Amino acid sequence: MEPRLKILLSLIAFALVFVDAGRWKVSAATCEFPAVFNFGDSNSDTGGLSAAFGRAGPPAGETYFGPPAGRYSYGRLIIDFIAEAVGLPYLCAFLDALGSNFTHGANFATAGSTIRPPNATLSQSGFSPISLNVQWNEFHDIIHRSQIIRNRYQLLLMSGEGGFFGPSMPKEEDFSRSLYTFDIGQNDLTYGYFSNMSTDEVRAYVPDVLDQFKTVIKNIYDQGGRSFWIHNTGPVGCLPYVMDRLPITAGQVDEYGCADPFNQVAKYFNSKLKITVHQLRQELPKASITYVDVYSLKYTLLTKANKFGFVQPLKACCGHGRKYNYNMQVGCGGMVRVDGKEVLVGCYKGPSVKINWDEVHFTETANKWIFDKIVGGAFSDPSIPLKMAC
Repeated sequence: MEPRLKILLSLIAFALVFVDAGRWKVSAATCEFPAVFNFGDSNSDTGGLSAAFGRAGPPAGETYFGPPAGRYSYGRLIIDFIAEAVGLPYLCAFLDALGSNFTHGANFATAGSTIRPPNATLSQSGFSPISLNVQWNEFHDIIHRSQIIRNRYQLLLMSGEGGFFGPSMPKEEDFSRSLYTFDIGQNDLTYGYFSNMSTDEVRAYVPDVLDQFKTVIKNIYDQGGRSFWIHNTGPVGCLPYVMDRLPITAGQVDEYGCADPFNQVAKYFNSKLKITVHQLRQELPKASITYVDVYSLKYTLLTKANKFGFVQPLKACCGHGRKYNYNMQVGCGGMVRVDGKEVLVGCYKGPSVKINWDEVHFTETANKWIFDKIVGGAFSDPSIPLKMAC
């Protein structure tokens, strides 16, 4: 065989073979995810908390969706852009019983969720009772009950009676081919601080938090899940509600105005999360687990906002008063009296150039900026695009 032909055939063969070395893979083909199942908190909640505890009202959702859409932003979240990128509809919240379709996945995330179950109610603490173990139970439920519903639907079809819910459920074979996304952990850190814990005390319970995270990943793997896309946590020390409500000294504020001790704890959490992911790769040999560094992107965006066309990066857009345009007594969507009139607390000065939508969550523009950076794999370990993370 001619040498040049040999080289060409070798290159083609290499492109068609999956190479497994520390769980990185090279392939000419992209993944075909039939569904996405998401676990998380308000950074990826598409209606879970709204369905269970009252819908997030205006002005949430107004720019893209029109009416409120269960999201804590004026438009889309990163999970929405992930669904778009893999060619699937936006995820319905598992807890939303009205008009939901789970054929292409489900969203178990709720605003305020933690990995480790909180020790107080939502009204007492502001943190959701739908912690990650509960989200796992919901997923386990949908695996088994969805097939019962599909089988019942088929029997009804055969008898000529028809049915409605069967077609809105995922196929049994889709669970092993789906993408499992995670964006959770931020609230585990702030929960500790808002419970009057010291930084050392918050750091001390991070290993237990990640042990519980690891258990859920392994449970999903045991049910057939193979493709995992895991975001680390963001710079909580740059969020308006953290900087406003937690005591910090001038010496603890970095050059960009963020509270450094809280960011250091987030970085510590992320370092331990990355170790946990590496352990999971060893323990789950058939899994493809992608660790995504959203912390670096969020911190870069917040600290170099003007460079990317954003303004007032540490101020909430939808808020009222005080240093960070945040007042815990009157939040986004509340009513305040201005010049003798009741006025809705909204975002009236260009959300498209703001990063923080309210005191906790990012705007659609910021979410899209972050997604555009992570989708190609440049901030992933291993460094592979979203469409090849299987």
